[in-house]
Amino acid sequence: MLFAIDIGNTNIVFGIYEDKNIIDYWRVSSDPHKTADEYGLLFCDLLKYANVGMKDVDNVIIASVVPPLTSVFIRMVQRYLKTTPIIVDENTKTGLKICYDNPGDVGADRIVNAVAAYAAYGGPVIIVDFGTATTFCAVSKEAEYLGGVIVPGILISLEALLQKAAKLPKVTLEPPKTVIGRSTVSSIQSGIIYGYAGMVDELVERIKKEMDGEPYIIATGGLAEMIVPQTRNIKEINPILTLEGLRIVFEMNNK
Repeated sequence: MLFAIDIGNTNIVFGIYEDKNIIDYWRVSSDPHKTADEYGLLFCDLLKYANVGMKDVDNVIIASVVPPLTSVFIRMVQRYLKTTPIIVDENTKTGLKICYDNPGDVGADRIVNAVAAYAAYGGPVIIVDFGTATTFCAVSKEAEYLGGVIVPGILISLEALLQKAAKLPKVTLEPPKTVIGRSTVSSIQSGIIYGYAGMVDELVERIKKEMDGEPYIIATGGLAEMIVPQTRNIKEINPILTLEGLRIVFEMNNK
């Protein structure tokens, strides 16, 4: 079995695969203060929940944008799974031509998202990942990773607003019934959710103009379910897109 791990700044997503089939997946908070043993025990519990034994896991692949946690997870995998993980970086075989000026600058999560989207839909394709940052990635018909856009994530934007404006109350993020807010809370909700959806649509439209053909647009990330229903351009949400990309990249590099 394959254990796929996506280490982000806010969340870590784990997935366990048997061949091409995902058995189960989990999302937990990133914590750079946890030790390899703490994550190892957490992993053991997750596997028990999925009725999978530690000895059933043969291989591990990791995409990480948090370098301190990368080393923690390498130690965890080596101790608890008795193997060395594949770490996705600019030297990993992906099947994509990276058109960034410096390919090493592209986050591993963005690359595996692009791999999975291209494998599922071909190109051109645009991937919108709603995470700590919201990222837009463009892939051409010829499997070229053209680049993309990075903007502050939804929660970062909300936290910055509340920190800098002392009188604004904390709010629960949910779409208000009307765009015109009739309270401070609903006004903030409208600005964050409908404003963010409008930004997403505008950026997608501008990216499309710089691509050949009509791209398919897919979303992923923990906050996608909140924003995508308010957008016009995104066709579907795939919550395990990054894990699927990790599985595909593992197969490319394990032949």
